[in-house]
Amino acid sequence: MDDEGVELGELVMRAARTQRRRWRDVLAPWALSPHQARALRVVVLQEGVRLSDLAEALHIAPRSATEVADALQERGLVERTPDPTDRRAVLLRATADGRRVQGEVDAARRADTRELFARLSAAERAELARLLRAVAE
Repeated sequence: MDDEGVELGELVMRAARTQRRRWRDVLAPWALSPHQARALRVVVLQEGVRLSDLAEALHIAPRSATEVADALQERGLVERTPDPTDRRAVLLRATADGRRVQGEVDAARRADTRELFARLSAAERAELARLLRAVAE
């Protein structure tokens, strides 16, 4: 790989670290980890998700999904309910508080993303999106 490719890779990694740091900062008022926030989002969007499906959606081990779900349940953001199609399984469902928190987190993340990319013109944002799509495929 030439020096330009190495530099591009390093810049992409720096940008990703910046966004991850900002994401952690955005989540601070709710005392949520990034994994917990992602899990809550999955549960809110799917409304009735098995732990195995949550693990798959988050690309984590089932044991880790259980730990994340336990933490969300302890906070009153999700609840476990029986799966009507399988007596052995449970479904995670968002509580009213969980849906409220998810809405607040989504709004805060949108505002932070707008602020981050406001450094670029509309044309530059469109070009960046085009380039990232080309690389991500």
